[in-house]
Amino acid sequence: MNYWLAKTEPEVYSIDDLARDRRTLWTGVRNYQARNFLRSMKRKDVVLIYHSNAEPPGLVGIAEVSKEDVADPTQFEKGGEYHDPKASQEHPRWFCPELSFVKKLPRLVSLDALRSDKALDGLLLLQKGSRLSVIPVSERHFHAMLTLSKVK
Repeated sequence: MNYWLAKTEPEVYSIDDLARDRRTLWTGVRNYQARNFLRSMKRKDVVLIYHSNAEPPGLVGIAEVSKEDVADPTQFEKGGEYHDPKASQEHPRWFCPELSFVKKLPRLVSLDALRSDKALDGLLLLQKGSRLSVIPVSERHFHAMLTLSKVK
């Protein structure tokens, strides 16, 4: 099993939306490195959900990969924000996993709290210039972040 962190803007799709829907395709990623991470996700991998572009930004929940390597349907939607004219049903260019809701964290773990925890040194999210919408997370970092979610 692998661990991941996926960013989402809460006004676009929040952890509450995932809780309501129970599962969703994680669509709309248009960065090749992030796409490759999405393609690396396997069934039963655990995904931390992170609200970005929020006040405060931070970890809010956990999902699980329920389907892997699905052709992202938004690439085929002509006129859509994520349409890719070079993609076809026979030769898709963008892929995504289906994520299933697991739980909301007991409390939001803010970016500031993540930055101040020495156990998270080396976490890709905290590296200067890291803007990817999905990143791998080590097991050590995953457990350290869960511990922070339980600390008052």
